[in-house]
Amino acid sequence: MKIDTVDLFTPSGERLAADHDRIPWDVYPRPQLRRDSYLCLNGWWDFTITADGDSFPVTYDKQIRVPYCPESLLSGVHEVPPKGSYLFYRRTFSLPDGFQKDRVILHIGAADQSTGVWVNGTVVGGHVGGYDPISLDIMEYVKEENTLVIRVTDDLDTAVLPYGKQKYKRGGMWYTPVSGIWQTVWLESVPEEYVCALEVDTDDTGATIHAHGVIDGTVSVTTPDGVVECALQDGVARVDLPSPRLWCPEDPYLYEYTVTTATDQVQSYFAIRTLDTRVVEGVPRLCLNGKPVFFHAVLDQGYWSDGLFTPPLPTCYAWDVEKMQALGFNTLRKHIKVEAEQFYYDCDRLGMLVWQDMVNNGEYSFWRDTALPTIGIKKRNDKKLHPNQHARRAFEEAMEKTVKHLKNHPCVVGWTIFNEGWGQFDSQRMYERLKELDSTRFIDTASGWFKGADSDVISEHVYFKPFRFKAGDKPVFLSEFGGYSYKPEGHVFNTEKTYGYRLFHEQSAYMDAVENLYRKEIIPAVSKGLCGAVYTQLSDVEDETNGLYSYDRRVCKVDEARMCALAEELKGEISR
Repeated sequence: MKIDTVDLFTPSGERLAADHDRIPWDVYPRPQLRRDSYLCLNGWWDFTITADGDSFPVTYDKQIRVPYCPESLLSGVHEVPPKGSYLFYRRTFSLPDGFQKDRVILHIGAADQSTGVWVNGTVVGGHVGGYDPISLDIMEYVKEENTLVIRVTDDLDTAVLPYGKQKYKRGGMWYTPVSGIWQTVWLESVPEEYVCALEVDTDDTGATIHAHGVIDGTVSVTTPDGVVECALQDGVARVDLPSPRLWCPEDPYLYEYTVTTATDQVQSYFAIRTLDTRVVEGVPRLCLNGKPVFFHAVLDQGYWSDGLFTPPLPTCYAWDVEKMQALGFNTLRKHIKVEAEQFYYDCDRLGMLVWQDMVNNGEYSFWRDTALPTIGIKKRNDKKLHPNQHARRAFEEAMEKTVKHLKNHPCVVGWTIFNEGWGQFDSQRMYERLKELDSTRFIDTASGWFKGADSDVISEHVYFKPFRFKAGDKPVFLSEFGGYSYKPEGHVFNTEKTYGYRLFHEQSAYMDAVENLYRKEIIPAVSKGLCGAVYTQLSDVEDETNGLYSYDRRVCKVDEARMCALAEELKGEISR
C-alpha cells in the first residue's frame, strides 16, 4: 500500500519556487577565506540520469536547479535516481572581462558521492566523498566560451563511504537519500602565488595565523582598540592581544583580519575563547573561558522539507539558529552531517555553540545498535567490530577532512566520533587520532553507548525511561533525550506513519510534557553535575515528528516564554 506523503514547502522555498529565474545561493560561499573574485554557477543546468557513465549523454532530457539534489522539490526534478545511475550536469559559461588572473579554480561545495569533472570535453579531475568541498584548477582548459560537465554517481555504499541517515528505503529515522550536487558551484581566479588556505590556532592571549601557499606578507587585525599589524614570515604570523575580547554566546566577538601579499589579498576572522574541564565544588564541569557552561542543546539534523540537505536560501541557517536562541538554547548538536560553511559562520557571528558529529559509515543493525542497548546492553569491545578495512580508512579520512574543514570556527566546541555504535570500531585509537588532529575541543567518543575507550565526557542517550543522573569522574553529557512527537495538522510529511518516543495529539499537552521533562529530570540534575542536555530535535524530518518546529518550519510547537523560563533556570543552576 502506498504511504500518503505530502509535498511541503518552507516559506523561503515557496518564494524561490515562484521565482524561476532567481539564481539560488548567490552569496560568497567561503566566509573564512574571502577574496575579491567570485562567479556563481548555480541556477538551471541541463540534466539527465543514465545507466551508462562511460560516454557523455547525447541528450539531456531534464533541467535541474543547482545546488539542490534531484530528490528534492526545489531541484525541479524531484525523483530518486535508481541505484547504479549516473547523474550528468551540463552548462556553459564565459569569464567576465577582467576576471581571469593566472589560475581559474572551480569549486563544488559538496556532491554526493563520486564526482568527475570535464571542461570542454577534457577531464580535469575527480573526487570521492559526499560532505567535503572539491577544488580543481581548470585554467589550462578554459576558452572564451566553455562547456562544463559534471558526472556524479551515488550508489549509497553504506558498507564503506559515510552516508549519515540516507536510505533508499526511507522511513522512521532513515530519510530520503541525497545524490549529486548539493552545495554551491562557483569559480574564482587567483594569482600564481596565492593564499590557498588559512589555519588559525588561538589561545587566551592571541592567535597564530598560518597562511598556506605564501611566504611573506602582512596580517592586519581589526580590534576594539584599532588595527594591529604583524609580519607574515614563512607563512606564519603571531598576533598578540594584551586584553582579548573573549567569544561566548552572550558576546560572539569576531576579530576580522586581512592577509596581504605582493600578489594576493584575502579576508577572514578568528575568535578568542578557551575550553577546558575543571572540578568545580567537587563536580567535573565543562568550561568556556574558564567558567562552567551548561550546553542547553537541541539536535539539529539539517534537513529541509523542500531542499533536503540544502536550505532554500542561505538565510535559512540563521533563521534556525535565531529561532533556537529565541527558545533559550545556546547549543546545536549537528547530527551526522557536515553543513555548508555558511551554517558555521552564522553560528560564529550569532553566538551558537556547536557539537559536530562525524558522519557515520558501516552497516547498521537494529538489534546490535538499537534494541540491545535500549534494554541496557551498552558495553562492547569494538576493536573487531566492522572489520572492513576500506570502511575504516574511509571513516578516518572523512574525520580528518571534517576537522581540517571546520577547525577555524570558534562555534565548534566539541566533536562526536561515533553515534550509538553506528559503524563504531577501534574507538580508543580513533579518540587518540582525533586528539592529535585537534586537542583544543571536547570529544564525545561514543555518544549514547558502547563505551570502553577514552572520552572527555560520560555520554548518555535516554528516551524510554526517566533520566536518573549518575555522577562519574568526567563531566556527564546527556547527548540525546526527549523526542516527544506532535503532528500539527497540514504540516506533516507522512500523514499515516509517526516516528517519535511519545505521541501527543494536542499542542498544549505536548508543551506541558516537554516542560515537565525539563523540570523533573534535567534541571534537578544540573546542580549535581549534569553539564549538557540535547533535546531531540530542532525540526521534524519526514516521518519523525518530534521537532520543536514542523518540517516546513511554519509551526513552532512550543511556547517561547515557557521555554525561555526553563533556560533561565538551567543557567541559574549551573552558576550556583
